[in-house]
Amino acid sequence: MYADRVLSGMRPTGRMHIGHYHGALKNWVKLQEEYECLYFAADWHALTTHFDASEIISESVWTMFVDWLAAGIKPTRATIFIQSRVPEHAELALLLGMIAPVGWLERVPTYKDQQQKLVDRDLSNFGFLGYPVMMSADILIYRANMVPVGEDQVSHIEVTRELARRFNHIYGREAGFEEKAKAAVKKLGSKKARRYEALRTAFQEQGDEAALEAAKVLLNETQNLALGDRERLFGYLAGSRRVILPEPQPLLTATPKVPGLDGQKMSKSYGNAILLREDPAEVTKKIRTMQTDPARVRRSDKGDPNRCPVWPLHQIYSDQATRDWVVAGCTTAGIGCLECKQPVIDAIIREQAPIHERAQRYLDDPQLVRNIVADGCERARKLAEETMREVREAMGLDYT
Repeated sequence: MYADRVLSGMRPTGRMHIGHYHGALKNWVKLQEEYECLYFAADWHALTTHFDASEIISESVWTMFVDWLAAGIKPTRATIFIQSRVPEHAELALLLGMIAPVGWLERVPTYKDQQQKLVDRDLSNFGFLGYPVMMSADILIYRANMVPVGEDQVSHIEVTRELARRFNHIYGREAGFEEKAKAAVKKLGSKKARRYEALRTAFQEQGDEAALEAAKVLLNETQNLALGDRERLFGYLAGSRRVILPEPQPLLTATPKVPGLDGQKMSKSYGNAILLREDPAEVTKKIRTMQTDPARVRRSDKGDPNRCPVWPLHQIYSDQATRDWVVAGCTTAGIGCLECKQPVIDAIIREQAPIHERAQRYLDDPQLVRNIVADGCERARKLAEETMREVREAMGLDYT
């Protein structure tokens, strides 16, 4: 249950662009080779800001999945699924909402930030305010212990951690807990039981965090331990309550800023994006017409790469030798802007060639994508159902 499991998702916005690729997808591809990964299309989340445009969501989901698969997400290594096809997300979100203080939700940084930025959207709805609760349910329903985020998103994960902590505090109480926990310790076997007790004592009496982590590793490595006993032993480490919903940790990842063609953040809504499966001729056209340092009006004018929107693309796509060539050529007017842009054009086209190739089989046979996602939804739902059985039992809603 507590093995390393990664969860992440995206709102379905249609075709992905290179900002999505370098900001998330490239990292997802790497993570799938190291951990158990679940990646989902957050179609319910899309409704929090676009509830009046729901007709575009379904098509956007399938288009987005093609891009994920083309980017290198492997169905044999990662579970790909649709949020709304696993209704347990909504059930857990409802139950977490019962214990989520409104003040917590209003303090989430993006709450007021998006209200100010998305002035063309009606955000005065319960769904938008409760977005962090749904997000927490997405993570906790799979007991994922790692969520890849950039530094600016760590506060989102903290809300999830707080809700998990609050849920465990309220509902992790169990009659005869200590006796049941001690009985579960004996099931570890004499050697592991002694090790577990020593680590538990070191943490509780000396605050030894390393001992706590070592005990968690020991439990994770123990096979054939019943789910209820495992939860009790995790809870017994720190106190007197079962850990029903483990607190996830943010998995900090480097997310390079990918500028749009106008220097702003890349976004299809701004009309400044280079798509992940862009036609090579269109890549060339878009980059060649991209804005540059306004000081370089004429070919002979000297420039400053730090004032040029093309420079951050060199930071992503060019090696050090090429970047040195750009700096020297731009600051001395030794090269023109079109010359400067050519290495970026070549690198993007080169990067996208295998992506185009992988995408073609799914474009030729769309049913392949639907089959992959159907299997993913089934696997995801089995995990979610397991969690909800434990949640309902803890809350006294199992009616058995």
